[in-house]
Amino acid sequence: MHTSPHRALRTWLMLCCALVFIMIVIGAITRLTESGLSIVEWKLVTGIIPPITEAQWQLEFEEYRNSPEFLKKNFWMTVSDFKNIYFWEWLHRLLGRIIGLAYALPFLFFLYKRAIPKGYVLKMGGLVVLVGAQGLMGWYMVQSGLVDQPAVSHFRLAAHLGLALILYAMTLWYALALGQVKNNDENQTNQKLRTLGWGGLLLLSITILWGAFTAGLDAGLVYNETFPMMGKSWIPDEITQAPAPLTTLIENHAGVQFLHRWLAMLTAAYLLAYALYAIFSQNMRGKSWPALVIMILAQVALGIITLFSAVHIVPAALHQAGAVALLTLMIIILHATGRPPPPPERG
Repeated sequence: MHTSPHRALRTWLMLCCALVFIMIVIGAITRLTESGLSIVEWKLVTGIIPPITEAQWQLEFEEYRNSPEFLKKNFWMTVSDFKNIYFWEWLHRLLGRIIGLAYALPFLFFLYKRAIPKGYVLKMGGLVVLVGAQGLMGWYMVQSGLVDQPAVSHFRLAAHLGLALILYAMTLWYALALGQVKNNDENQTNQKLRTLGWGGLLLLSITILWGAFTAGLDAGLVYNETFPMMGKSWIPDEITQAPAPLTTLIENHAGVQFLHRWLAMLTAAYLLAYALYAIFSQNMRGKSWPALVIMILAQVALGIITLFSAVHIVPAALHQAGAVALLTLMIIILHATGRPPPPPERG
């Protein structure tokens, strides 16, 4: 039995993946509970500790009372109501700080110990930079909801989620590469499957992007009583009667949901055919392939349940988690079906 000589590095990266996964789910809950605009300032250090005394809560609440969200939407809130939405945004930001430290401090330690393999210093340093960029994008997103309208830009929300998924994907890929060992049954080089897999990953990524648009616009709250039709039509009137149909697909509630629905079904069909083709025609071994089939079916079911439940927090959060789970399986499969490089050497 062979083991990777970079177990500590790989463990660190896998723990970072777990943290980012949790962060994405908490981000979904923050959005679903409409908590994202509850903290109107970015306090990198002092913001770690939430208000404790009643006087501190009153001060924080007064700052929120001047925001567009309170003035135009949540004007009925009391301090007690405010505490509920404050919690999720505070937790989201706190975990962001923890993730920043979880990436940066071990990286500096391994760099000092010269434990990072050749060719990986810039890659892992890039992960640290990407964490910082993600934090800046998060605040840039929040700022869009603190100006006039009590809603963040769905484009910035999609960028925020997109950066998180890129960070997650790169971290997982590097962890898999560092764990590369010989005689691994999961590694079966197949260039055809690898090419088809990249196509599936692209489709999945676009579908997730439109899922972020759907969440950012609260587009799941319209046409949520019928599926796959939207009301009595296959294509809603908002698209067929729009002067600019293409713009409708990225800015209109019905248009965004319509495209997300059909992208999701196309992606599910493609990935399901891809997995079954690999299992029965290519005789691919490993647990990832049947897991992919199960996760595809579960994700489609979660999407439909989320729609019919008018975006209830539980299925909606699970739906976002399912998207990351699908991304995880595709990355594992793409790594396994490629020609494995030699295990990286110590620097």
